[in-house]
Amino acid sequence: MRNAPRTRFWAHPRGLYVLFFSEMWERFSYYGMRAILVLYLTLFIKYPRDAALEIYGLYTGLVYLTPIIGGFLADRWLGYRGTVLAGALLMMLGHFAMAVESLLFPALALLILGNGLFKPNISTIVGSLYLSDDPRRDAAFTIFYMGINLGAFFSPLVCGTLADTYSPHWGFGVAGVGMLISLTVFLLGLSTLRPASGEWRPLQRQEVLRIGFTTAVGTGLAFGGTVVARQLGRSFVSASFQWAVLGALLLVLIYLGYRLRTAAEWKRVGAIFILAIFTAIFWMGFEQAGGTMNLFAFEKTDRLIKVGGWQWEFPAPYFQSLNPLLIFALAPVFSFLWIALARQGREPSTPIKMALGLLLLGMGFLVMSIADIRAHTAKVGPLWLASVYLLHTLGELCLSPVGLSMVTRVAPASVAALMMGVWFLSSAFGNYMAGISEALLERHHLPLYPTLTVVALTAGAVLILIARPLNRWMQVRFTSSATPQHAQ
Repeated sequence: MRNAPRTRFWAHPRGLYVLFFSEMWERFSYYGMRAILVLYLTLFIKYPRDAALEIYGLYTGLVYLTPIIGGFLADRWLGYRGTVLAGALLMMLGHFAMAVESLLFPALALLILGNGLFKPNISTIVGSLYLSDDPRRDAAFTIFYMGINLGAFFSPLVCGTLADTYSPHWGFGVAGVGMLISLTVFLLGLSTLRPASGEWRPLQRQEVLRIGFTTAVGTGLAFGGTVVARQLGRSFVSASFQWAVLGALLLVLIYLGYRLRTAAEWKRVGAIFILAIFTAIFWMGFEQAGGTMNLFAFEKTDRLIKVGGWQWEFPAPYFQSLNPLLIFALAPVFSFLWIALARQGREPSTPIKMALGLLLLGMGFLVMSIADIRAHTAKVGPLWLASVYLLHTLGELCLSPVGLSMVTRVAPASVAALMMGVWFLSSAFGNYMAGISEALLERHHLPLYPTLTVVALTAGAVLILIARPLNRWMQVRFTSSATPQHAQ
């Protein structure tokens, strides 16, 4: 079938807005569920604090690992839209299963697998709507990422309210409804997802059968895998995650040994590896938001609002809406700042920007440390946590989009996709460490927030010191080409 002329709305293909709303509702379901997960585990199911945080860390860490599977399936078997549909079905089942207490672990497994299929491929479809030299391409991704932030902003408010007013199961159920809407929007808009080049076909019978088969296999793996995992124990699963990351890195290094030919290529790859370590440190701190900081909001923050004779205690997950709200407000400012500095020849290099991100993270944890000390005697006001979220969001805008842009520019063409995988592997490990860091530090009698303060500030200082040699290794002149966006 030949491509029909695409009708434009606001100078973009209609398919962009289909993907915008599909991704918005998917992120609504993801961030809504994440906002109440640790509170559900500790308050409702009565898991010990360290166990709940470790489960949270494993969940968010695996969410960053499974896209490797999704990319492989899309390239070799299902195609992009088929893999997105299978992922959406798995996530919808997972969110609804979260509403049943006995299905907690199969539900988490369904969400992990579904995210791995959905997340990398819907972004790829956005890119396919445009030719590589289309001047609207960057603007399209900016619009697309606005959908992510819209979903991330509203979901803690909606799911948090339902969880607080009724029960967490209501919050999980609404997340499932959000995923159902995402799936419906994608299905209804399939005819608009016509690539800028190449042939488009409607869903074929064989493709539908493959989607159904993949969904069935994923469901079977989720239920069967969690039975085995519960028999082996959480410690075994946690150790397996660590070995999986280590094994993946070893395989990457072996493969690079065969693919890289020059010292310059090795230096560029080495720079990416070094910066990936600092990125893992950043996410280890930043992702405390859904874990220890969420518990701090519930246990140690005064959330009572009084107006005359009326008073209301707002739910703790509301704080997690601050990050996407601040992204909306501050991303344009950062975009303008980098461009203005570049025009003056004063734009910081990528390592310096990332170092600033780590320093801002450390400053946030310094505020958090003071708040934690004050909370020993009485609950602290909400502005303490709000200040931490502000500093951490500023750090994210300095580090996350800049790092992604760096990988696409610096990685040798022969291993570009692989190095992007390494970058997300560092995010996966950082998310996992966010879940286990409190328990790990307690074994050595170290307080969490002061330790994270020292680690983040030290990492930022070290990165400033090694920025110049890293720039030489990268052999690339950086300019502002990426608009800061929420990269999750």
